[in-house]
Amino acid sequence: MNSVCVLSCSGLGFKVRDAELLRDIHLNVQRGETLGVVGPNGSGKSTLLKLLAGLRVPAAGEVQIDGQPLEGMSRCTIAQNLAVVEQQADTDEAIRVFDAVALGRTPWLSALRPWSAEDDAIVRQALHDVDATHLSSRAWRGLSGGERQRVHIARALAQRPQILLLDEPTNHLDIQHQLAILKVVQALPVTTLIALHDLNQALTCDRLAVLERGCLVALGKPFDVLTSQRLRETFGVKAHYLTDPYDGARILRFHPA
Repeated sequence: MNSVCVLSCSGLGFKVRDAELLRDIHLNVQRGETLGVVGPNGSGKSTLLKLLAGLRVPAAGEVQIDGQPLEGMSRCTIAQNLAVVEQQADTDEAIRVFDAVALGRTPWLSALRPWSAEDDAIVRQALHDVDATHLSSRAWRGLSGGERQRVHIARALAQRPQILLLDEPTNHLDIQHQLAILKVVQALPVTTLIALHDLNQALTCDRLAVLERGCLVALGKPFDVLTSQRLRETFGVKAHYLTDPYDGARILRFHPA
């Protein structure tokens, strides 16, 4: 993994009225890594991803892409560098799946650079990567929740970003597609921030950022930060690690605190 920082924030904070949702977040994301963001409900995971994507304006602090302030970038420039898949992303448009994914190419198109065969190929590859090629001609409105989520991820992949932000992307997927999507995401040649609810899935990330009540309380390798003490203090559960006899992987088993 290259130790070049591609996305960072310093002193990042966010408020809604008098409620402080995030406070003094400092984070450096390295090129090519998969950084998982975990924490209890209401800890600020979605808010952090929205701030890093420029979808919300911070009350304090700054976000940078490749050392350049996000605040001074155009939306098109941001979209060429960063793609985001929100937890409840949706659309009411009467549109085919292929065309929905093709919207991911918008930041790269202009009068001097119209749609080409290369864009067709990129869209097809994105659909293939999320196992949705068979949905290409389907109407968006006719998709299930899980199918829609895969198409949203395909649209983000079609942007060909260097940074991919995903807010609990496996929420609406069955277990087969949860595993498939995580495998696809972690194999992509991009830097990935992924908010996850499932801590066993989070163990496969390169590093984890643990949020608690809007504060960053731990950052590091998964097994270094998800200790018994941290799981008890932040998540309110007792836990211990087991070794899966199938492949030797360590997994978490939880008990009420």
